[in-house]
Amino acid sequence: MQFLLAFIVAAPVIGAVAALLPAPPGLRGTSPRQAVLRHGVIVTGTVLIAAVVLALGFDRDHPSKMQATTDISWIPALHVRIHLGTDGISLPLLVLTALLTFLCALYSCFKLPAGPSPKAFVALVLLLESGTLATFAVLDLVLFFLAFEMVLIPMYFLIARWGGAGRTAAAWKFILYTVLGSVVMLLGLLLIGVKSGTLDMVALATDNGRGLTHTTQVVAVLAIAIGLAVKTPMWPLHSWLPDAHTAAPTAGSVLLAGVMLKMGTYGFVRIALPIAPEGMHTFAPYLAAFAVAGIIYGSLACLSLARHGNKGDLKRLIAYSSVGHMGFVLLGIASMTPTGVNGALFANIAHGLITGLLFFLVGALKDRYGTADLDTLAGATGAALYGRAPRLGGLVAFAAVASLGLPGLAGFWGEMLTMFGAFDPARGLSRPAFLTFMSLAALGTLLTAAYLLLVVRRVCMGTPPQTAPEARDAQEAREAPAAQEARETRGPQETPTTRETPGTPPPAAGAPPATPAAVAVQNIQDVQGYELATWSPLVALTVLAGLWPAALLGLTDPAVQKLLAGGKA
Repeated sequence: MQFLLAFIVAAPVIGAVAALLPAPPGLRGTSPRQAVLRHGVIVTGTVLIAAVVLALGFDRDHPSKMQATTDISWIPALHVRIHLGTDGISLPLLVLTALLTFLCALYSCFKLPAGPSPKAFVALVLLLESGTLATFAVLDLVLFFLAFEMVLIPMYFLIARWGGAGRTAAAWKFILYTVLGSVVMLLGLLLIGVKSGTLDMVALATDNGRGLTHTTQVVAVLAIAIGLAVKTPMWPLHSWLPDAHTAAPTAGSVLLAGVMLKMGTYGFVRIALPIAPEGMHTFAPYLAAFAVAGIIYGSLACLSLARHGNKGDLKRLIAYSSVGHMGFVLLGIASMTPTGVNGALFANIAHGLITGLLFFLVGALKDRYGTADLDTLAGATGAALYGRAPRLGGLVAFAAVASLGLPGLAGFWGEMLTMFGAFDPARGLSRPAFLTFMSLAALGTLLTAAYLLLVVRRVCMGTPPQTAPEARDAQEAREAPAAQEARETRGPQETPTTRETPGTPPPAAGAPPATPAAVAVQNIQDVQGYELATWSPLVALTVLAGLWPAALLGLTDPAVQKLLAGGKA
């Protein structure tokens, strides 16, 4: 098992290098482009299979124990070791990362975004996967920082070279925010290493801060929290996220929201909580306050974008919704209770599944309509998805109600448990303050439901143009004088209603004349086969996690209990 975890982390890097080389004859397919895209699917699929085998071989009777460990000395002079391992906290994130990267590779095989060489695209996606997997697997502070930074360059180029309008500015904003935050985080990590004499995260968590003074813990948590808060992102350090999501290609948005944001919250749970508990206790009320501010701010921003006439971009709206959803994760962590932290970890996974699905769906809408502008999608060119593309409309509605926390779906349990954690925070934290935070978070759930239902109503509902008798009668009445004049000029052999449009099928016998809107409706594609294959696992897991939350909580709870107890099971 230890070699399996090392393979999961290293395989994408090897695959990224191989993607830049000429393809073997058996894998070339019909073109070099097809060969490299197939290579990406094979590598990510192999990593996913290995992650599933790791999960199946995981000892569920002892999820708090580090398993599949590798511990090799790397830089003896600095006491840096290649220390890998997984427990009930990191295992779900490893599987989620492998799954989402495979689905992105599969989707891109059929819908590659416009940009430079496909070889570079596949290599960058694989490099991004390796860095993310390493972040969740390493148990050394220096290695954690290196893996944390490893993902920045691939994501920068994915946005800057394969993104949409405004991609250059969005990419620079992303890299500047995250790099500056990471520099501050590095100072905090080094402070812990210098003062404690070790960089091993397991030993530091077991020590539970006993080898660090109160002042050292406070300074270290402040520095580390700034870097983690930028990546999460936490309000008010979130402003890079909407621009990055709006400009990123579909695969980039899915990976950014589905796995990269989880790196920040994972750092809070793996490093800040167990290694510097006194420093975390000092800043917990402030972290909770920023968390609920993000929940309310994100919801209000989404409501503003969803209103008619505001030219709100649907990708931008989902990005702001992530600020709110990650606010619930931070609130659960700030409670410093097993209930709250378990809820935060559950919400992490739920957000990855649901928001990943949402960005896939918005990418499909943008491919069909050429825009993600809500006013356009809700107007004449995109209204009534239920009537035009019922399966696509149903999936959009499903993802929206899952995101708002409908009971029975994955989004419900994480939000509920984080608010339960805030209801009864850890000893020493102000309960009145956390009750206020819980009440504001509950208000945020109502605002979340409001903007998501508004999006569903505007994009999915309504009457398709060809079935609106009043609208059709009014249009025919307006066109009647012009049609009569045309018949008198050209004769009866060619009229606007009998003239055929190239590429459109002839009307059936007895059918009403086809209007331009009706022709547009006929040409809208519903869910394609490759889209169904890509999205179905996310739908199934969202339902499964909602109906059987014990499958995930059974893994995380013993590990969280041990983490908060200072390494004592």
